[in-house]
Amino acid sequence: MGTQPVSSRHALQLDPEITKNHQDVLSEEALIFLSALVEKFADRVPGLLADRVEKQKKFDQGELPDFLPDTASVREGDWKIRGIPDDLLDRRLEITGPPDRKMVINALNANVKVFMADFEDSFSPTWSGVLDGQRNLTDAINRTITFTNPQNGKHYELNENPATLICRVRGLHLTEKHVEWQGKAIPGALFDFALYFFRNHRTLLENGSGPYFYVPKLQAYQEAAWWGEVFSFAEDHFDLSRGTIKATVLIETLPAVFQMNEILHAMKDHIVALNCGRWDYIFSYIKTLRNHPDRILPDRQVVTMEKPFLNAYSRLLVRTCHQRGAMAMGGMAAFIPAKDPEQNAIVLEKIKNDKSLEANNGHDGTWVAHPGLAGTAKEVFDAALGDRINQMDISRSDDAPITAAELIEPCEGDRTEDGMRHNIRVAVQYIEAWISGNGCVPIYGLMEDAATAEISRASIWQWIKHGKSLSNGKTVTAEFFRECLAEEMLVLKDELGAERYNGGKYEQAAAMMETLTTSEHLTDFLTLPGYELLD
Repeated sequence: MGTQPVSSRHALQLDPEITKNHQDVLSEEALIFLSALVEKFADRVPGLLADRVEKQKKFDQGELPDFLPDTASVREGDWKIRGIPDDLLDRRLEITGPPDRKMVINALNANVKVFMADFEDSFSPTWSGVLDGQRNLTDAINRTITFTNPQNGKHYELNENPATLICRVRGLHLTEKHVEWQGKAIPGALFDFALYFFRNHRTLLENGSGPYFYVPKLQAYQEAAWWGEVFSFAEDHFDLSRGTIKATVLIETLPAVFQMNEILHAMKDHIVALNCGRWDYIFSYIKTLRNHPDRILPDRQVVTMEKPFLNAYSRLLVRTCHQRGAMAMGGMAAFIPAKDPEQNAIVLEKIKNDKSLEANNGHDGTWVAHPGLAGTAKEVFDAALGDRINQMDISRSDDAPITAAELIEPCEGDRTEDGMRHNIRVAVQYIEAWISGNGCVPIYGLMEDAATAEISRASIWQWIKHGKSLSNGKTVTAEFFRECLAEEMLVLKDELGAERYNGGKYEQAAAMMETLTTSEHLTDFLTLPGYELLD
């Protein structure tokens, strides 16, 4: 990639050059702050990622995840996190989505307590999309954001009391290829954090809120400690008191569930909650245990929170968080409303059952992906909470200790050809959307993001690797998968119509799906090869 120096006052190189349209977002002052962060913290990220690789080698060789013996004193110690700001004490319902301008307005206006603006799994990080997203969030924080639909003239603006805003930054594995330091692309996480914090922290504090973040994909407490240092550096840089920045960490990898106490402790000045990022967690279960033939998951549709290994994960998260004075957030309901009344009634019943399980386990709140489901999910938590604003009084301290064996217990259920073919169609459609610049896609009644597409392709990869049989007796091989892929592409062409199919990137997506699913080694994240195809 060619580089274009933008200033002698900082060490970053940008390509392409900053256009007039984005000079307000990438101001000289913002770049100087970003440069300071990058110079201090970027070169430690490769080591953290290398540690993941080394740990995975041990899992591949037969080791199973377990609690860490050398941090027992942290798990057994008597300590709590620093504290939770008032506007984060009631998080009974959160909505998530990308920082698209119309989405930001609708989400902040929805019947929810929190909007998580997402630069990660529901977002395709094109350069213009990243910069426009940052501007949209600043406009929302300044209460100046509006949007008029060019097709129908419909006008959108913020209501009087919008939801609390939290920004989810990219994971440590993702880079921002348009910004280099010493010839290397910088971590996307630092780019997202630096811009959002620098541009908005003063106004957020003046508004009675603060710079709040969701941190994704952590696999070890050392990564959490790195984030804690980043936050402290930013606070010191602007003479802010320790703990001004607050973060919620998603427990969405299998290794991390064994280090929840350690993650809370490593970030105790800044952390306020952990979240059950269930879809990525299921993907991580597959990825972590990919060489273990006795722990292969069935069709993703049957891997629900009632399954013992997922229910144990939920209960352990509640117990750990509440013991340490942190909140315990539930996971995503990916359903979207159905137009057919009978079908919509089924969707709403699934939402009620899912959220009731979380509320009964003691979670303080939960997620939805669509404003149309906010009312149903909120009713469940309203009923569970009563006069309380959260469930931090539920300690689960009388529960039997949750063991490592429970957290990695094999999951019962069928592997079906219909399920495999459904996974193929979902993954191809999602990949096509993502490489076209859209990371949040309604497919077959669900709001799909990168995590659900990851499950779809990783499951088939694992079935092929271990030569697993389907419920109809067929063995999953690379050849059988390729046959199914070719047939399902014809189904998609018929479903979508020739014009839309031929006008999209479906053939490119199918080729990427084939490579991901039949390669000898499981690719860590589909967004890594996908990012190479983005502008």
